[in-house]
Amino acid sequence: MAKLPKRPRDTAQLAKFMVDMATGKQPKDAPAPEDAAAVKRGNARAEALSPRKRKAIAKKGAAARWGRKGS
Repeated sequence: MAKLPKRPRDTAQLAKFMVDMATGKQPKDAPAPEDAAAVKRGNARAEALSPRKRKAIAKKGAAARWGRKGS
């Protein structure tokens, strides 16, 4: 089964995305544009964290996702 492209969460961006798809400016199978500022912030945060802290954050996220209690 083919994966659908991610849709923007912001309502204005979503509306523009849908109009672009309807008018043919955006192909229906093309991914939605990323928020470049958010990507930069995430990368900067990851570089600033120590490997130990990143591992703790990842464990907490995995526990939340899979319903297990974190350590």
